[in-house]
Amino acid sequence: MEIVNRVANSKLITIDLEDWYQEGVRTVFDIKDWLFEGLLLREKDFRAQVKEHDWSQYKDHFIVLTCSTDAIIPGWAYMLLTTVLSPVARKVVIGSSKDLEEILYQEKFESIDFSIYQDKPVIVKGCSSKPVPDNAYILLIQKVQPYAKSIMYGEACSSVPLFKRK
Repeated sequence: MEIVNRVANSKLITIDLEDWYQEGVRTVFDIKDWLFEGLLLREKDFRAQVKEHDWSQYKDHFIVLTCSTDAIIPGWAYMLLTTVLSPVARKVVIGSSKDLEEILYQEKFESIDFSIYQDKPVIVKGCSSKPVPDNAYILLIQKVQPYAKSIMYGEACSSVPLFKRK
């Protein structure tokens, strides 16, 4: 008896979000060290540090701006940092590394024509070795569902059905 790989012969399309992961150095820039006693932003001192800092070291980095203390940081401070980072960095966001990844996936999804999944059975691969945020899966479903015949999650041999067009 011949063994037939039905998964390989099926019309099932696998989407692996790792394929859309944007490679590059991720850097968290914590401004707490630029604050007086880690809590107070003094404009004159802050501007001096911005002016003196070597921003070229962040060339092509994905930058997350944050403050790990309970300091209240005025919005202009992050905006000022962005003015010096934008010319060298690939992307600058405020928040966490997770926020950065969500924004990168959202931007990537905007460049994809999801109509290629029209009337096709789709499986979204679940395991990844790269930091794929949960929200990327949610955004993906919203983009694929209007087109797909069906959507499953996991691996072809053990998938969880999520959606089937009626």
